[in-house]
Amino acid sequence: MPDKSKSNFWLDLLSQFVDLFLKSTNKRKRTWHQHVVPYEDHWAVRREGNKRITSKHNYQDTAIRKAKSLAKKYKADVIIHRKDGTIRDRINYN
Repeated sequence: MPDKSKSNFWLDLLSQFVDLFLKSTNKRKRTWHQHVVPYEDHWAVRREGNKRITSKHNYQDTAIRKAKSLAKKYKADVIIHRKDGTIRDRINYN
């Protein structure tokens, strides 16, 4: 006859592991915040958390317009960076 205390131990341990795993995978919710960043010799719009750019522009003001239209659509923020990468401004569209 199997020992019930041992089987309960392993089931409890497995249950705790699964709970911990599920909590760790849902840590951060994806956002739609748009960053206007320097890109090569131009400007780009990049969604927060993405490595790939959304769009590339010759001028910062056109990149800002694109980022604003996306942020308004998704009720997010626009984060405008300077050429050196520091943050110049943040616009909220919540």
